[in-house]
Amino acid sequence: MKTQAINEFFSRLAALRPEPKSELDYVNPYTLLVAVVLSAQMTDAGVNKATAPLFKKVTTPQAMLRLGEEGLKTYIKSINLLNNKAKNIIALSQVLVDKYDGQVPEDRDALVALPGVGRKTANVVLNVAFGQPTMAVDTHVFRVANRTGLASGKTPDEVEANLLKVIPDKWLRHAHHWLILHGRYVCKAKKPDCAACLVRDLCAFKEKTGGALTIPATPKENKT
Repeated sequence: MKTQAINEFFSRLAALRPEPKSELDYVNPYTLLVAVVLSAQMTDAGVNKATAPLFKKVTTPQAMLRLGEEGLKTYIKSINLLNNKAKNIIALSQVLVDKYDGQVPEDRDALVALPGVGRKTANVVLNVAFGQPTMAVDTHVFRVANRTGLASGKTPDEVEANLLKVIPDKWLRHAHHWLILHGRYVCKAKKPDCAACLVRDLCAFKEKTGGALTIPATPKENKT
């Protein structure tokens, strides 16, 4: 997609949602980090249902450590991969207390060093909590970028790098949210709603009128 088309692409998405927000509920950077860790293989609505009572009691890593792993599980028992996520949240909370005085670091390398935190999770926290122009590539962003021709790639890291290369700076602050929301509600995986798409004429997807869809397989995020 050419630069002129990319500017038009994001101009239209921005007109629809001038200030897009995360659909995960959170209180502060720490609770956002917890929510994003819990969101793997979960819907945001499912995470919010579990964290609503949790975040009334726990908003700091110190409070999470006092709650403990078993106590945490009582709040998040509806979450997929419950045991592993609870273990990681307690472990990362301990690191935050020991190394960062209970604060969430504003640095990607520091974030991905935390238990259970991969690059995508770190990028979400940096963007949403700290306003950094990062590109968090989840399944929606991966699909939309490849399908539309905005930026292709076989892995989330490739798509992230290519998106950062082609998206003009003025759009980067909210770009990943616009792409996530477009993928979640319009450019859906199995049945994209092309008739309702604001960027239909800019999109390279050849099967807008229906038929068998060719959708890139989305690799799962690996913590490295």
